[in-house]
Amino acid sequence: MKKTPEKNSSDIIQVLQKMRYLAIDYGPKHTGLAVCDRNETIASPLTVIEGSKDLLQKIVEIIKAENIEAVVLGLPLNMDDSHGPQAKIVFAFAEQLKLLIDVPIHFQDERLSSFAAEQKMAAADFGRKKKKKRLDAVAAAEILEAFLEQKNSP
Repeated sequence: MKKTPEKNSSDIIQVLQKMRYLAIDYGPKHTGLAVCDRNETIASPLTVIEGSKDLLQKIVEIIKAENIEAVVLGLPLNMDDSHGPQAKIVFAFAEQLKLLIDVPIHFQDERLSSFAAEQKMAAADFGRKKKKKRLDAVAAAEILEAFLEQKNSP
C-alpha cells in the first residue's frame, strides 16, 4: 500500500492563507486595476477606470463581482522611502475605500511599477492610444506581482 505524505499544520495554514487580491494603481485621471487567481500565481490586468466620478462605487462593485478578499493599493513613495504629497492622497483614498468595503487593504511600494509596465507594453503590438489606455492596469498588475512575491517569499 502506497503511503501518502502527511501534511503538517503549517502546510494547511499556507493553503488557507491564499486569497484573491485586487490591486489598485490609483490616480486622479486613471485608476488601474488588476486581479490575481486564487493560487496567487498569476496577476492579470483587469481594467482602467477613467476619472474619479463614481470611482469608489465601481471598485466596490468589482470587489463583489470578482470575490475579492483583500486589496493591494499602490503607494507612491519617494526615492528615500518617505511619504510625499502623492502618498498622502493615496492614504486619503484608502480611508474612503475602507468605509465601503469589508476586506483588508494592504499597501505596496509602486515606485517602479509604471516603468516596468511600459517595458512590458513596449513589446506588445498595440497602437499608442491603446497602450496608454491599458498602461495603468498593467502597472496595477506589476504592483500585485511585487506584493505576491514579497508575501510568498520564505
